[in-house]
Amino acid sequence: MQRRLAFKTIAACAALVLAGGLLAACSEQKPKFAAIDLSGADYARDFSLTDHNGQQRSIKDFAGKVVVLFFGYTQCPDVCPTAMTELAEVKKLLGKDGDKLQGLFVSVDPQRDTPELLKAYMANFDPGFLALTSTPDKLEAMAKEYKVYFKKVEGKTPTSYTMDHSAGSYVYDTTGKLRLYTRYGTGAAPLAGDIKLLLAQKP
Repeated sequence: MQRRLAFKTIAACAALVLAGGLLAACSEQKPKFAAIDLSGADYARDFSLTDHNGQQRSIKDFAGKVVVLFFGYTQCPDVCPTAMTELAEVKKLLGKDGDKLQGLFVSVDPQRDTPELLKAYMANFDPGFLALTSTPDKLEAMAKEYKVYFKKVEGKTPTSYTMDHSAGSYVYDTTGKLRLYTRYGTGAAPLAGDIKLLLAQKP
C-alpha cells in the first residue's frame, strides 16, 4: 500500500515538473520586448517607395534582416538626426550581427528631399541605410496605412518651412512582418536588445 502511494506521489511530481517545463517553454516563445509589441497588427504591412539610388523598394527586399523604418526629413533640426544617430549606434551594439540591421528613412518632404540630398544625408549616419521617397499623394496614402502624422508648417519664406511629424520607428522581423514600435528617445541599448531577440527567433 505504501509502495503504491509512493509511486502515485512520484508520478504526480513528475507530471507537475513536466507541466512546469511545458509552461516555461511556452513562455520562452514570446520574448519581452522593451518596445511596443505590434505582432499581428493589420497595418503598416508593406510599402512601395523609391530609394535614393532610384531603385523601387518594398519590405520583401530586405528578407533576412531586421528593418527599422523611420519617417523624417533632411532639414529636421533635431529629432531626425538624433534618431538616425541612435540607429547607427544600435548597429554598432549588434556587433557581428550589425549587417543584419537595415535602417530605412522615409522622407515626408519630397519637395526638398532630392535623391542626391537623401543619399548624402544617409552617409552622415551609415552608408548602408537607405532613404526612401515618393510622390505627395502616395506619401499621404502611406501615412494613413502606417498611422503616422506629418504636416507642413509654413516659414518666413516659401522654402524655409518645417515639417511636424511622428517620431517613432517601426521594426520588422527577418521575414518582413511588423513586430514592434519604438518611441523616439527610448535609447540605443533597448532597441539593440529587442533586435537581438528578433534575430534569435526562428523564421
